[in-house]
Amino acid sequence: MEQKYIVIAENKFSQPMAREDAIKAVKAYDQKGITGYIVSEEEARRIKDPSNFNEPKWE
Repeated sequence: MEQKYIVIAENKFSQPMAREDAIKAVKAYDQKGITGYIVSEEEARRIKDPSNFNEPKWE
């Protein structure tokens, strides 16, 4: 079974999708100036709500 991914953007979860589709969605959001993140379907179930998502800090 193929792993599914969820895109989190604008405080909303997307529908589960293939990895390639999730990457395309995040790139499309980026072109519109919207930050999007990809998480596994399992991780999305764990956090249950976009407000529980801690944005990564790279510094």
